[in-house]
Amino acid sequence: MNPSHDPTLPAVPAPTGAVEVDVAIVGGGAAGLNAALQLARQDRSVLVLDAGRPRNAPAAHLHAYLGLDGAAPSELLARGRAEVRSYGGEIREATVVSASASGEGAMRRFTLALGDGSAVRARATVLAAGLVDVLPEVPGLAERWGRDALHCPYCHGWEVRGQRIAILASHPNATHQALLFARLGSSAALVTHGVEPSAEDRALLAAAGVEIVVGPVASVQVHDDALTGLLLADGSVVEADAVVVQTRMEARLGGLEGLGLVAAEHPSGMGTHVEAGFAGATAVPGVWVAGNATDPAAQLGAAAAGGAMAGAGVNAALTMEDAHAALEA
Repeated sequence: MNPSHDPTLPAVPAPTGAVEVDVAIVGGGAAGLNAALQLARQDRSVLVLDAGRPRNAPAAHLHAYLGLDGAAPSELLARGRAEVRSYGGEIREATVVSASASGEGAMRRFTLALGDGSAVRARATVLAAGLVDVLPEVPGLAERWGRDALHCPYCHGWEVRGQRIAILASHPNATHQALLFARLGSSAALVTHGVEPSAEDRALLAAAGVEIVVGPVASVQVHDDALTGLLLADGSVVEADAVVVQTRMEARLGGLEGLGLVAAEHPSGMGTHVEAGFAGATAVPGVWVAGNATDPAAQLGAAAAGGAMAGAGVNAALTMEDAHAALEA
């Protein structure tokens, strides 16, 4: 029996026209789909709400994801959706515009208002909407993002091995990025763009063969739809086949701010995240978070694993709430 329909529990009327499920999952990427798969396999009614704006949309392939390395991101999503649906889970293209909560314990319910005017009512909510990469404001950079404008050596390093790589120093993490990419490229140049490397960093960069070029950068140069270099403010050009940047990674709250969720600065200094405890439990009872929304550095495999843990955490919590409510009844 589905616990949310247990006749021993008091009935909680649903808003008119609202779909009623055990768990609403906001975000249909690796974290959200794996949370849904975990819960659907426990015979929980699950609805995944996917706005259709995946962080890796500009990327042509998945990398360093065991079993699917080199596959298109759309292939992973298609497989994941099919698996969730095979266990009775539902997936809907929708955007959450607002959220509210009422009740406590087994009586707690979350109401999510959607952009199409409909609503979803759930006993628990999982935030798995990921994050948004905010790029440095350099003309032409956004158009190259995910192609030859990169940020992660583990995601794209193999693809730019042997190439000329420029690192845009707009964040203190630039030295670390430069050292990682320098061993992969034929050459590496760190271009100052608001951040000057310290004396210690300069020594490390020199030892690794990284050239330091004084910026700032005026624009990205492109020829025949391929990056060719960085144009500096003084008119000179740093020739490059790829540019490495550090984005500011901001958690997507997906309209759930009304529940009391807040995005705090991540300890890395690279952006914001939603703080979470074991299995992704947030400070808001009944709300879990998984994937890049809580761990900006998580690659695809880690995001999926976080979704599985969050799904298990939700199921365990709902099971205990039902058991206590049945005992009291």
